[in-house]
Amino acid sequence: MSDQIESILHEARVFPPPAEFSAQANVKAEDYQRMMEKAASDHVGFWADLAREKISWHTPFTVTLDDSNAPHYRWFSDGQLNVSYNCLDRHLAEREEKTAIIFESDAGDVTTYTYKELFDEVGRFANALKNLGVQTGDRVIIYMPMIPQAVIAMQACARIGAIHSVVFGGFSAEALKDRIHDAGAKVVITADGGRRGGKVVPLKAAVDQALESGGHCVEKVVVYQHTGEAVEMKATRDLWWHEAERGMPDYCDPVMVDSEHPLFLLYTSGSTGKPKGIQHSSGGYLLNAIITNEWVFDLKDEDIFWCTADVGWITGHTYVAYGPLALGKTIVMFEGVPTYPDAGRFWQMCERHGVTVFYTAPTAIRALMKFGDEIPNQYDLSKLRLLGTVGEPINPEAWMWYYRVIGKERCPIVDTWWQTETGAHMIAPLPGITPLKPGSCTLPLPGIDAAVVDEAGNEIPHGNGGYLVIRKPWPSMLRTVWGDDQRYVDTYWAKFNNRYYVAGDSARRDEDGYFWIMGRIDDVLNVSGHRLGTMEIESALVAHEQVAEAAVVGRPHEVKGEAIVAFVVLKGEIPTGSQRDALVQTLRNWVAKEIGPIAKPDDIRFGSNLPKTRSGKIMRRLLRAIARGERITQDTSTLENPQILEQFMQK
Repeated sequence: MSDQIESILHEARVFPPPAEFSAQANVKAEDYQRMMEKAASDHVGFWADLAREKISWHTPFTVTLDDSNAPHYRWFSDGQLNVSYNCLDRHLAEREEKTAIIFESDAGDVTTYTYKELFDEVGRFANALKNLGVQTGDRVIIYMPMIPQAVIAMQACARIGAIHSVVFGGFSAEALKDRIHDAGAKVVITADGGRRGGKVVPLKAAVDQALESGGHCVEKVVVYQHTGEAVEMKATRDLWWHEAERGMPDYCDPVMVDSEHPLFLLYTSGSTGKPKGIQHSSGGYLLNAIITNEWVFDLKDEDIFWCTADVGWITGHTYVAYGPLALGKTIVMFEGVPTYPDAGRFWQMCERHGVTVFYTAPTAIRALMKFGDEIPNQYDLSKLRLLGTVGEPINPEAWMWYYRVIGKERCPIVDTWWQTETGAHMIAPLPGITPLKPGSCTLPLPGIDAAVVDEAGNEIPHGNGGYLVIRKPWPSMLRTVWGDDQRYVDTYWAKFNNRYYVAGDSARRDEDGYFWIMGRIDDVLNVSGHRLGTMEIESALVAHEQVAEAAVVGRPHEVKGEAIVAFVVLKGEIPTGSQRDALVQTLRNWVAKEIGPIAKPDDIRFGSNLPKTRSGKIMRRLLRAIARGERITQDTSTLENPQILEQFMQK
């Protein structure tokens, strides 16, 4: 059997950047060429120049990269700064009255904060945390709805040098407990509840449940009064946010920390074993957050930028809470879901707030595609000038719908590849320069040395699939797994003897050097001696006119090694009886025609939706269990709709 992963998807469409967009882009062709040459000839100097230009340092650094203990790299290690100062204080002279945050609640109410108002809010809450005994280096868990107070809490922690760990408000009490214990958190910041799709999500109750078994370091729980639901407040431990702030001054002196001081921990989902606390630094993380917002999103002073991600995920850190604010831009925050009160919510908000740059996940795009073109066509989307996608590879048909229906064929789409661990975009188009190919994240950004290699770590010819790796360190890379340096090395570096960062994704490069992500390495299927990436089979299924979404997994097969099982969501009703059988055969033949008989699904099952977390992530491990006929023992409390699993259990 070949070690290489076979590429079976072929996409020939190319969309050059509009001339009008290129003319005003932050990064023009000549800038790009100069940056690429500098990064190639002087990798360390390239990053040093950017760090001096983009960050306000309290103590300038003299050491750019310390690689003496690789793969534990250190960037700008003798420099000192404060991340909150870089996001707020430095803008006040010129942008005091500029809108920093436009917040729309689940019910549609709108609240705005200017940079001065946000500065005051952050200062007041930072003083409240200090008053509660939170010191530099202490860990603070933030378990909040997607409301401005979540960003205020993050910035307040950064201001006093506390290390925050945001836990997505859709996670269960058990998942929250694991993260509290692992981080050794001193304080938990939460709300009485959150609102999503017209329903209240009880957050304080989950915190109480997470803490009831004891054995933790939590001294205080600060509760923001958001929904007005009655909650139990434990004397001496719990206090309301407004009580904690009472009498606190608006100004809090920013604590200057070393560049390598941890800014935050962010736990991966921990679907197998103990969750990993990804540790990010202050200076290096901030640098990549700033430049990717500037380069990839082409952000201007007049832009209204809406990244739909929750702050519980890395996307919400880099492209909501930190990067845009460090550039002094205006962001949109939204508490609800894209389909409440109807499937026009995203597009209505784009119209209402004059959104110019819009960044969301392929799962959201595919879910909204199901409702057809008529709904987005009801809204004025003419202010949009740039679209983006994040979270997983986007299949070409969803890309084309996004481009045609939402962007009206005039907005470049930046398909961004990166991870919690990388901190910021690694491979993405520069929208004024890069010709776009539907489904490809295109090319590595300047300073990022990405490659596709085989089992021995050798770069492989274009057209073949292999391991996606990054061969040189970059500033926003994770520093370690919190409390477990060995796990950090074993997970991300050991495969190629600590030479390369191993992303865990399979990829290929085409004849133009463009990267195509083929799925997670552990999602690769071994079918009759062929190694196939699941994403390509999913893309072929979604290209059929009746299919809205698809997820593909493998199950053991005594002859072929693995059989292909496809879970499909249709645009219309699910057929029954002979019509269902006919559609299964039609889709199998369609995949065979699109990419070859080897990729034909052995089993196709239909459901009204795929099992997803509330963040839109498909829970493939549950689908694998269903495909294999196993009893589901994993926690399903983070699913948007657990009943979906029962639909897929029926063949």
